[in-house]
Amino acid sequence: MAAAVVRFCECGLLRRSGALLAFGSALRHSSSAGGGLLLSLHKRGVLKDSFPQNAAQDRLPKLLQSAPQTVYCGFDPTADSLHVGNLLAIIGLLHFRSAGHHVIAVLGGATAQIGDPSGKTSERERLSAPSVEANARTIRESIQRIFTNHELHFHGSGRTLGTATVLNNLNWYKNWGVVEFLSEAGRHFRMGTMLSRHSVQARLKSADGMNLTEFTYQVFQAFDFHHLNQTRGCRIQLGGTDQLGNLMSGHEYIHKVSGEEVYGLTIPLVTSSVGDKLGKTAGNAVWLNRDKTSPFELYQFFLRQPDANIEGYLKLFTFLPLAEVDSLMKQQREDPGKRLAHKRLAAEVTKLVHGKEGLESAKRCTNALYHSSVQALEEMSDEELQELFREAPFHELLLEPGISVIDACRLVSAIPEGPRGYQMVSDGALWINHTRADNPEQVLIPKLHILSNGLSLLRVGKRNFYIIKWLGL
Repeated sequence: MAAAVVRFCECGLLRRSGALLAFGSALRHSSSAGGGLLLSLHKRGVLKDSFPQNAAQDRLPKLLQSAPQTVYCGFDPTADSLHVGNLLAIIGLLHFRSAGHHVIAVLGGATAQIGDPSGKTSERERLSAPSVEANARTIRESIQRIFTNHELHFHGSGRTLGTATVLNNLNWYKNWGVVEFLSEAGRHFRMGTMLSRHSVQARLKSADGMNLTEFTYQVFQAFDFHHLNQTRGCRIQLGGTDQLGNLMSGHEYIHKVSGEEVYGLTIPLVTSSVGDKLGKTAGNAVWLNRDKTSPFELYQFFLRQPDANIEGYLKLFTFLPLAEVDSLMKQQREDPGKRLAHKRLAAEVTKLVHGKEGLESAKRCTNALYHSSVQALEEMSDEELQELFREAPFHELLLEPGISVIDACRLVSAIPEGPRGYQMVSDGALWINHTRADNPEQVLIPKLHILSNGLSLLRVGKRNFYIIKWLGL
């Protein structure tokens, strides 16, 4: 179900089925509005391939043009937050929503307890039902926040916006018994086909093999598609490239049960500058929840991207028209030092994930940390300071008359005890609110050492920060 996925090739399966058709050449021959949407998303890099073979060229564009359709993508709550790798799948849904189609984000409250083997070389760690429930709750809030931010800040008022819904697949599995489910759904799956999936083959050849629970994952994801098709009229599923086998299973299952034609669209892998996928298991995750990755950290992640990534990321992660992306890149080439494209990318993504307030917070933190802006420090909230200096101790202290610079340092253990600490301050090792404080006996001065918001930011050396919130002002 996850959207950020590892790169692989189902070459053997594709040769046998002839099932996959790259968008590029096929969609250029389509004159329908639906084909235009798909071609636009392909040009942006948001969509990679389609299933079955003739979907991109003929039937799917006509379906999208005929009436608003329902599109879904699944997210297993295996952690308490989604990450940047998942964001592309949400953006894919939002492009369809902007075109007037209805979108559903399905949380895998049931399937997260089974574990998707796709892209995994070993068995996933088992999650308890309470853990999955807690994870699903926070991820639901995150997805709904992004849907809202898109509607508020990115959707033009002149266009009809489709609906956006977040569901949990536990709701349609919790009343099924094992025997009943296998009798109803299991009879439509063939072992040979299931065993041929790349995700299964790769695991069967590994040292640990594959357990029965993981092997059945494709059955559940296929049934999810069937359930949404029957209850919501959903005929299109988005999935990462490693979900191709699961997309095929859903298509085949629905075709056998109801004969209805449904479609799968794949989303490409998003990689880091060194080629690692941007997922939590790659050890480099940038999260979408503020308590794990702050708006400032998200902003800086995109601001620091290598030049080679910027144009592609602007197309993938923003809703800027392609002509505007081209214009930005032209300006960037003319004056690289201004880094206009980097800043626009960082701003657009941060605003989508955290809203305008989050973007303003990220800019305040950037000015406070990298531009030594005292004004930015004064405007920062306690939460922003703690996000900016995550490793910095945070102290709430009563401001008593006559507290000196050395007293403040000792109250938060910023310097060693005794003469050595005193000497460090005298030698200029201490900065308070971006101003060097080299007089240990100096009484703290409001607006200089204590900002109007009651905060003092102490820095000893280059990287040792301490935050004081003064009480009793």
